[in-house]
Amino acid sequence: MIDPIHWVRRFAELIDEHTDELTELDAAIGDADHGSNMQRGTAAVVAALAESAPTTPTEQLKQVGMTLIRTIGGASGPLYGTFFLRCAAAAGETDFDAAGFAKAFRAGLDGIVARGKAESGDKTMFDALAPAADALDERLAAGADLAAALEAAVTAAEAGRDATIPMLARKGRASYLGERSVGHQDPGATSAALLVLAARQAIR
Repeated sequence: MIDPIHWVRRFAELIDEHTDELTELDAAIGDADHGSNMQRGTAAVVAALAESAPTTPTEQLKQVGMTLIRTIGGASGPLYGTFFLRCAAAAGETDFDAAGFAKAFRAGLDGIVARGKAESGDKTMFDALAPAADALDERLAAGADLAAALEAAVTAAEAGRDATIPMLARKGRASYLGERSVGHQDPGATSAALLVLAARQAIR
């Protein structure tokens, strides 16, 4: 099973480790603030959970989502916030087991689609999260345990992240660049792949 608090704390650590990379990626096709925005938002989440953490996955994930919306600037705050709020709505009140996590993760992805209207190939975080969700569901359906399913999800997310490099951006700030967006890895897909990796590393 996954402890939601451990998941988001590990996500914050990974964001910390990759802040400069996210900033450099965003400098090429955006406002050069994705790294600092994500670092500020995840740090605020960790602080909020340390101050008063709810006891159920639903309330924990809701607190994460609301904190991210308040503290991350640009489009990332509403998108990541919506992801966690939708996860919260789908999460159970007890253990966050394999089926519960997969259901919540899929709900979070659906929330991002509803909020950002992104599709495959738009060069966004969707390009990392959607393959991860598919791999997670497929491996669990085939009888894999959560660790193996998330390992497949990480591989899929990282492949989706890398696949954004040759894409022409069709959403977000990068879309304003037209052909100049080609040849650059999407920063949102990069942070999204870290979110999946954090889940893999948060299994109890």
